Amino acid sequence: MIYSSAMKYRIVTLGCRTNQYESQGFSDQLRGMGYEEAQEGEAADLCIINTCTVTDHADAASRHRIRQLARENPFARLVATGCMVESAPDTLLKIDSRIEVVPNQEKEKLIEAIFPDVEDLPEFKIERFEAHTRAFLKVQDGCQSYCTYCIIPYVRGRSRSKKLEDVLNEAKGLIANGYKEIVLTGINIGDYEDGETRLAGLVRAVDGIEGLERLRISSIDPDEVDDALADAVLLGRSTCPSMHLVLQSGSNVVLKRMNRKYTRQIFLDTADRMKRQCPDFTVTTDVIVGFPGESDSDFEETLEVVRHVKFAKVHVFPYSPRARTRAALYPNRIAPEVMKKRKNELLRLAEKCAFELRSSFVGREFPVLLEEGNEGHTPNFLKVRLQTPLAKNQVAWVELIDNAPDALIGRLL
Repeated sequence: MIYSSAMKYRIVTLGCRTNQYESQGFSDQLRGMGYEEAQEGEAADLCIINTCTVTDHADAASRHRIRQLARENPFARLVATGCMVESAPDTLLKIDSRIEVVPNQEKEKLIEAIFPDVEDLPEFKIERFEAHTRAFLKVQDGCQSYCTYCIIPYVRGRSRSKKLEDVLNEAKGLIANGYKEIVLTGINIGDYEDGETRLAGLVRAVDGIEGLERLRISSIDPDEVDDALADAVLLGRSTCPSMHLVLQSGSNVVLKRMNRKYTRQIFLDTADRMKRQCPDFTVTTDVIVGFPGESDSDFEETLEVVRHVKFAKVHVFPYSPRARTRAALYPNRIAPEVMKKRKNELLRLAEKCAFELRSSFVGREFPVLLEEGNEGHTPNFLKVRLQTPLAKNQVAWVELIDNAPDALIGRLL
C-alpha cells in the first residue's frame, strides 16, 4: 500500500549492531509506506535518530547528531529513540521543541507511534541490510546481568527473545534477497530462549536454512559458550570459525568488581577449547581500560591474556562512568593520562598480536566475502585486501600471499 510518493526520511544510527538492525527495520517499514530516503543535501520530512548512551562519547555524539538533524531539516518531524532516550530524556527534549520521544522498549512500534491513524502498517522486520554484505538479525533484546559499569539493563529492560519461527522467516527473507552471511545479534544473545530452544538450538536451526553460506553470532560472554553451543558453531554447515568473546579485563579482581559472571581462567579455557578443536578458529574481543581501582598488575594481566589468545581484533574502551550504575560510585578513579597510556599500550600490543596471527595464514587459500571495494573477510574473520577489486557480496577463493599492517593481501585463484 502506498501512503505517500513524495515524503522523504532520514535515519541516523549510533551504537551497537542491535541499533543498526532496528534502524534498518524502520527504513524497511517507511519504504513499504512509499517513503524515500533523503539523499545527501536533501531535506527530509521525517528524521529518526537511534541514540546510544554506553559512554560519555556516545552521549555527546547523540546530542551532536540531533542538533545537526534539526538544523539541516528545519521543517521535519524529529523522532528520538534508543538508549539515551531512557538515560537523559530531558536533555534531548531541550535541544529542539519538535523532538518526539519513543521509549526503547516500544521501539519496534516506533512507526506505529509516529502514524497512529494509519492502518495496515508494514511489519517491523528487515528484508535487506543497506550498505552491508553481512545482515544483522536481532534475536534478543534487554539484559539483566547488571554489570557494575553498564547502564544497558536500565535503558533496554529485561531480557526477551524473538520467537524461533520469526527468526527463521526473517533469515529466509534475507537469504532470498541475496545475503550470503547473517549475524545473529542481541543485547545479551547468550540469554536467548524460546520455549525449550536456547542459543545452540537457534544456531542449528538457522544453519539449516537452504542458501545460507555464512552464519555468525555476535558478542557473547565466555561462560555462555557451553558444549552445545560450541558444537553448533564448530560442527555447523555454514557457521563461521570465529567468535566475539567479551573479555573486558584479564584480572579476576577487576572482573569481580565489574560483576562479570566469569573468571580469567574461564575465558582462557573457552578460547583455547575452540582453537584446539578448530586450529583456524579466531577470537575478537572488547576490553575496558581504567576501571576504578585497576592497578598496574591488573592491567598487566589483561596484556597477558592478549598475548596468549592473539585476538584477530581488540576493541578498547576507556572506562566511562554512567549515572545509576554502581561503578560510578566506586573510589580510586584512574587518572585520564594513565587511562590514555594504558589504552595506547593495549592497542599497540593488540595490533602486534593480530599481525602475528594473520602472518600464520600466509600461503593458505580461503573463500573471501567481498564487502567494499577490494576488501572482505575470510570465514574466520581475517580481513583480506585483494589485488584485483571485485563487486561486493561475491565469495571468491583467494590465496593469501602477504600480510600488511591492517590486512592480509590476497590473490584471486
